[in-house]
Amino acid sequence: MIHLFTTGGTIDKIYHDANSEFTVGDSLLPELLEEANVTVPWRVTGLLRKDSLELTSDDRQQVREAVAACPEERIIITHGTDTMAATAAVLDGTPGKTIVLFGAMQPARMRRSDAAFNLGFAVAAVRLLPAGVYVAMNGEVFEAGKVRKNLKAGRFERD
Repeated sequence: MIHLFTTGGTIDKIYHDANSEFTVGDSLLPELLEEANVTVPWRVTGLLRKDSLELTSDDRQQVREAVAACPEERIIITHGTDTMAATAAVLDGTPGKTIVLFGAMQPARMRRSDAAFNLGFAVAAVRLLPAGVYVAMNGEVFEAGKVRKNLKAGRFERD
């Protein structure tokens, strides 16, 4: 069983007008998993609905506690890309679990989004990787504490 936690971020954003006003909406994860015909048992728990720049240390602690308390050993967390590496670092050292954080550069509701690909990649990664904390984005896996987002290039890199 894979347990997916949602925290918000671009993947779940809904843009309301041309001025880029947005809210974080309901997660599309269940729909994306069903469309992809994922047959591995999974469940989704919504934790937060925030842009990652708004996440606090208390929020990150809430994520860590939820992951530690769940019985599943395979965990996927949706997260905004701007502070994903910081949350991965907080989760690092969680014993006995394989934890994969992923997000999207464009909302899942948009036609040209990387969300579905990144979700599929995260599902594969969480099933294949050993216990530890990872960031899986755009076809690459990075270990917690060894990754950063390159804002200029719009991608993740080894730190």
